[in-house]
Amino acid sequence: MSFVQIIEFTTSRLGEMEALMEEWVDKTEGKRSAIRSVLTRDRERPGTYVQVVEFPSYEEAMANSGMPETGEFAERMSALCDGPAAFRNLDVVREDRL
Repeated sequence: MSFVQIIEFTTSRLGEMEALMEEWVDKTEGKRSAIRSVLTRDRERPGTYVQVVEFPSYEEAMANSGMPETGEFAERMSALCDGPAAFRNLDVVREDRL
């Protein structure tokens, strides 16, 4: 069963956040289990972003989270946020490609 993690955060430093994301992507090439990531901006709440990250399974997501590169990323991401990030861990029950 595939798995999705949703991360909601606020930041006034989006450019630095995107550079950090690019750095993580480069550092984890060939090692990460994340298969898709979408970063979105909330139209009603300026400075609020939601990132949706897709994994083949919960187990692979947890292995991905356990990588040192991901730990470093999370620590540095936290420093760029204007407050604590909120995480949602979701099993995919149904998917329709429309």
